[in-house]
Amino acid sequence: MHQYLRAIGFSELKGRNALHKIIGDAVQDADRRAYTTGETAVPGVDDPLLAQFERDFGAGIGLAVCGELDDGDHFIYDYYYPYLKGSGVSTAEEVTVERHAAQDSYAGVCDELRVGVTMIFYLQNKISYLKAAQGQPLPPAGTSVSLSALSLSGTIVMPIAKTNEQKEDMRRRAVGRNQVIAAARGGDEDAMETLSLYDMDMYTALSKKARKEDIYTLVDTCFMPYGVECDQYSVLGEIVDFRRTTNFLSREHVIVMRLVCNELLFDVAINEKDLYGEPAIGRRFKGNIWMQGFLNFPTEPSVIDISL
Repeated sequence: MHQYLRAIGFSELKGRNALHKIIGDAVQDADRRAYTTGETAVPGVDDPLLAQFERDFGAGIGLAVCGELDDGDHFIYDYYYPYLKGSGVSTAEEVTVERHAAQDSYAGVCDELRVGVTMIFYLQNKISYLKAAQGQPLPPAGTSVSLSALSLSGTIVMPIAKTNEQKEDMRRRAVGRNQVIAAARGGDEDAMETLSLYDMDMYTALSKKARKEDIYTLVDTCFMPYGVECDQYSVLGEIVDFRRTTNFLSREHVIVMRLVCNELLFDVAINEKDLYGEPAIGRRFKGNIWMQGFLNFPTEPSVIDISL
């Protein structure tokens, strides 16, 4: 069973029979359905009709079931995944989409300057992507991404005290660093040298301070890959908004937080029993996440409205 089911309130799910019942409910009582024609590499075999069913079990949280329809319009289940719908646009950087090798699911790849790494996420709306991919180059101009994530464990960390002047100074430095990174990626050798010197100075300063100070008083936010799977990250981000929702089937409570991490905004859902500490605006969340993303194509509504 998918380990992230507990993040949307199914921590007490026991056995395959219980899982199959939830999958069946998601297909039969889906809140959203999407279909498109896929492609097959087998000569003489008609292209399959792909289908994706989504059912919400709470505000913005739910289960997606993917598969295909046979000649008799019977749904053949392939795989499922739990999801959290993002509440806003996280990035408008260029995105590349690649198919996973093991199954007919997709990953989005985005070079987001603010986080400093090539960000990879699990694509939620693969049917929309496959429809958009028919007859036009991708991604079309104006495509944005709404990011969200699921977490299995997390801790609330107190914020670092900063004055308004310090916050503004940090913002200006972040903007300047992003401009230098963009120039370095464009081949500017001076920008590359500036980044190298900056990183060396930062490493030296942190090494000295870490001997006497706690690391979480030095590092405000962080975003870095975690484990062996490419769409999982370890994050430390500031909570700018949060809400408490209930899985109406299991009656378990889920905390949904909107985080700003290295100037990147995204939502995180975690089972209330897996969160250590009390969330509050201004405090920080520390944990490991599975990143998901929804592509907002220009011909579709740009943002899924899940108000926090």
